[in-house]
Amino acid sequence: MRRFLRDNGLSLSFGAIFLGTLALQSLAGWKDYNEELLAHEDAPIAYGRYLYSSEFGAAVMENWQSEYLQFFLFILATIWLLQRGSNESKELDKAGLESDQEQRVGKWAGPKSPKAARTKNLLFHLYANSLLLVMGAIFLASWFAESVTSWTVFNAEQIDHRQSAVGWDKYLTTPDFWEKSLQNWQSEFLAVGTMAIFTVYLRQRGSPESKPVGAPHEETASSG
Repeated sequence: MRRFLRDNGLSLSFGAIFLGTLALQSLAGWKDYNEELLAHEDAPIAYGRYLYSSEFGAAVMENWQSEYLQFFLFILATIWLLQRGSNESKELDKAGLESDQEQRVGKWAGPKSPKAARTKNLLFHLYANSLLLVMGAIFLASWFAESVTSWTVFNAEQIDHRQSAVGWDKYLTTPDFWEKSLQNWQSEFLAVGTMAIFTVYLRQRGSPESKPVGAPHEETASSG
């Protein structure tokens, strides 16, 4: 058990933090939503019902879709784009998909390489792009879920204000939808961009997200 915890400490820790913060978000959102209901002289709802509501779904999904969009674009961009001195960049002479030897595929695959890396067929090409494909799929799924839940909330507000409900396709053209999406996207892009620059000049001893403390600023793609 101790070895399992050590070998999986990063994923287990962030999994626990995720569940804890999601639970706290749900409680805070439930309290806030009930306060809004009471302010409009409506009856508050139970916590369990709130968890299945579009209000909670929209609040969660609008953050999820922006996170996975960030990862998708960053993974794609770092194939071709470089940043001198950044720990987040590849070495300056390795832009692109790299050679089979560098990627250890085909005849260069080792005895412990995944089976999909050994033969160039459809499975190989899917596996070679699997990280990007999965991140993109999660983004699209969460974006769709966020659009549907936000659309439901938007129409409920429209009806409360004695205005007409709109179709899902019409909602996708509204400022309400894009303001929610863009406010999350811009913060994610800011975080990624600043991280790429910060790792040129700043250090954190012992972290693989930083260069070694004594590494020159221009040293690229090193890890401490």
